[in-house]
Amino acid sequence: MRAGAGAAPLGRFNVYNQRQDAGAGSGAAGGAAGGAAAGAAGAGAGGAFSWWRTDARNNMPAEPNQQPAPGQEKPLPTDRQASSIPQGGTSSSWWYPSQQMFWNALMRKGKGGDVEEDDMASVVATHNSLNEQTWRDVLRWESLHREECPRGPKLLRFQGRPDELSPLARLRAMLGGPEPFDRHDWWVERCGTEVRYVIDFYFKEENAGRADQFELVVRPALDSLDGALDRTKMFIYIEFAKRGWPCPISGTPGHLLSREQPGPAGAAAAAAAARPDAKA
Repeated sequence: MRAGAGAAPLGRFNVYNQRQDAGAGSGAAGGAAGGAAAGAAGAGAGGAFSWWRTDARNNMPAEPNQQPAPGQEKPLPTDRQASSIPQGGTSSSWWYPSQQMFWNALMRKGKGGDVEEDDMASVVATHNSLNEQTWRDVLRWESLHREECPRGPKLLRFQGRPDELSPLARLRAMLGGPEPFDRHDWWVERCGTEVRYVIDFYFKEENAGRADQFELVVRPALDSLDGALDRTKMFIYIEFAKRGWPCPISGTPGHLLSREQPGPAGAAAAAAAARPDAKA
């Protein structure tokens, strides 16, 4: 959906799904953001892949909370890692939270009971890997539009919706499958067009500690004709590629992009890394 056509205008957003660029007004409807897809907003630090305290004067992010949490027994690193995910409205990328920021978020949410300070390196590494995998899956979908957007897409903002099952997740649960532990909606900027993606995150208990312990179901939302067409195209392309057949449109050999999984991090730490528990 293009900005201005019934949608929030494109621009720069913070972790709370609020417009940050000048003259933005209130922006898109806010909501809890974060979790498995978190990054940096503002001056190359902080944002959708991090967790912030808010300034009561304007309900906007203040400085990232890098102070030790009450009861914390060991110091944690405060350095942060840049993601490979371009941030919409900027020339930079989103940034991931530090171990200390992640720890503080887990403690604030009351979700740190099974995690110790020594686990945080693995937790944050797994969290970051899941986000990178999610973006790779988004890029696979966006490859359907590379002619109309040669420079590639950027992540504008996202919203965690852990308590709202997507229609697909609800159907899978009705058929006897597990429910996802998290859901995210990501808004991607495609050279002036705003596109929403829905991501369901599943943790496979039986595969805990293995490379395939997580399942990410990433797809464009069915809120536009383009989204429905993309789903149809991708289904056809994948089925052809599975069989080694050439693309039915271009005639080029079919192939599936690699979907690398994060390395083993232990069930408790891995689940905590990807869950929405650490969202602001």
